[in-house]
Amino acid sequence: MNPIVRFIHQTGSPAYFYRLSGRLIPWLWAAFVPLAAWGLIQGLFFAPTDYLQKETYRIIYIHVPSAWMSMMIYAVMAILGMIGLIWRIRIAELLAISCAPIGAAFTTVALITGALWGKPTWGTYWVWDARLTSELVLLFLYLGVMGLYAAIDEPRKAARAAALLAMVGLVNLPIIHFSVEWWNTLHQGQTIKLIGKSTIDTRMLVPLLVMAVATKFFFAANLLTRARNQLLHQDRRKRWTKAVLGGEPGIGEAAS
Repeated sequence: MNPIVRFIHQTGSPAYFYRLSGRLIPWLWAAFVPLAAWGLIQGLFFAPTDYLQKETYRIIYIHVPSAWMSMMIYAVMAILGMIGLIWRIRIAELLAISCAPIGAAFTTVALITGALWGKPTWGTYWVWDARLTSELVLLFLYLGVMGLYAAIDEPRKAARAAALLAMVGLVNLPIIHFSVEWWNTLHQGQTIKLIGKSTIDTRMLVPLLVMAVATKFFFAANLLTRARNQLLHQDRRKRWTKAVLGGEPGIGEAAS
């Protein structure tokens, strides 16, 4: 069997996924902590002061990575949900629904820090700006996915219904991203570009990019932890769960 296909089949096994994710989580935390510490220290204390916004701009090191993660996690959730719907892979369904509370938390942080940043910049905590409004809609979509999943008793049916809602909500992501280009908004335009030259000072940019990477490790560690807990809760009466928790060897390959 092709090694990639074999790996996919193995990760579809609840016991194998539980064991594998348990080995990965400590490494993900080990990567997140130093990256986040370095990024925050550099951004908050050593990056140069902005000539216009002075010290208030430093909230960017929390706000921007959170906003990026809010969109990325939603896309990951929708893709995992699609995989679960098409191929009926239960682990993909669990991972998809486990994305929702993490994404909602990042979206909430992005909205709160954006409001705190907006007060000294715009003179108000909130305006019905296109970027802010579409980000708020994203939070409602996350809450809708979580609420729909909780409203259906059967976990597999609940995951599929939530996946459909997540896929419909994908239309909001390009609206968030391009809102500053499509409409005349108070929100500043794009200063960091993957293609072309960014308009932000390199000394400010590097800590920001490090924080962006750190938040991805944070997301991965939380995602696997939540999915493992959800899996244990659903399969708490099954033989593989008792075997894994009891330390029985060899069951990870065979359990399904």
